[in-house]
Amino acid sequence: MTNSGSHRFAMVTTILLVVVIALMAACMLFGSVDIDASVVFNILIGRGSDNEAWNIIVMQSRLPMIVTATLAGAALSVSGLLLQTTFNNPLAGPSILGVSTGAGLGVAIVMLAMGGTIGGVFGETIGSYMATLFGALVGAGIVLVILISFASIVKSSTMLLIIGILVSYLASSVISLLNSVASEQGLHSYVAWGFGNFAGVSLEQLPVFSIIILVALIASLLMIKPLNALLLGTRYAQNLGVNTHSTRNILLLITGVLTAVVTAFCGPIGFIGLVVPHIARLALNTSEHSRLLPVTMLTGAVVALFCSLLSVTSPHGIIPINAITPIIGVPIIIYIILNRRRINYFN
Repeated sequence: MTNSGSHRFAMVTTILLVVVIALMAACMLFGSVDIDASVVFNILIGRGSDNEAWNIIVMQSRLPMIVTATLAGAALSVSGLLLQTTFNNPLAGPSILGVSTGAGLGVAIVMLAMGGTIGGVFGETIGSYMATLFGALVGAGIVLVILISFASIVKSSTMLLIIGILVSYLASSVISLLNSVASEQGLHSYVAWGFGNFAGVSLEQLPVFSIIILVALIASLLMIKPLNALLLGTRYAQNLGVNTHSTRNILLLITGVLTAVVTAFCGPIGFIGLVVPHIARLALNTSEHSRLLPVTMLTGAVVALFCSLLSVTSPHGIIPINAITPIIGVPIIIYIILNRRRINYFN
């Protein structure tokens, strides 16, 4: 790591940490209900408030939402980065390759098969949201198995991207068929889940969500050396002693877990996994993963927290996350497409 690269990494990381903390504070202070900052502070340090409704809002609504948005943004962004490196394609992402849609299909089967007994996003019992999580993991896993199978046959990353899109369309078609025969209650639950929402994870569900995400993120950090080797090409990585087959499978497993967990708990959040790795690369001007991976995590947290803040501070009520992310993501993707030849992402 050069001195200029180290300085840039330190500067970008510091800025992102400050922005993350600022957005966390903003999400804690602002919302549909106005609560004085001193009251919020007293609630957070355990002194509480005489207004029980404020205690509930801060501790059971805003705090879980902040933690969820931070971890979900980091998870989706890392998923996108791992897929882009694995398939050597800057347009790869959980939603583009059908991983998110596969997880969504698993959730649809669980939700609609249960006849809408999952209240809100998951329901109130541990069994209901664990069933949803299991369904998402299975759905994402099936799509990843399909991608792995085709990756050994199709050498073109563009063709593999097209296959992912086709798999996504197929999964979406099955979801539509399930919706057409679902009960009204089941359909309502699934539609509400599909809007995307970082506020759907309760304080009781938060430990399960957080532990799985953190373990998978740590696992991704342990894969930095193989990721850097893959940037040099499969043959060069093999000459360095990297087992590219097992490395790719591990990376796809991490991606599947991260995407499935976020999709199960928060809905199918689009664009974050595709866009954020590009923002991180442009900020660092490098694809070296020892710097790129942590900056991608922080950038994902910033984007998710910003979207969450916008969703809850609108004067017209809560805005679905998936109505906000395209506004941020589409211009960046257009820029990437137009400047792809001038930007060397994999060096």
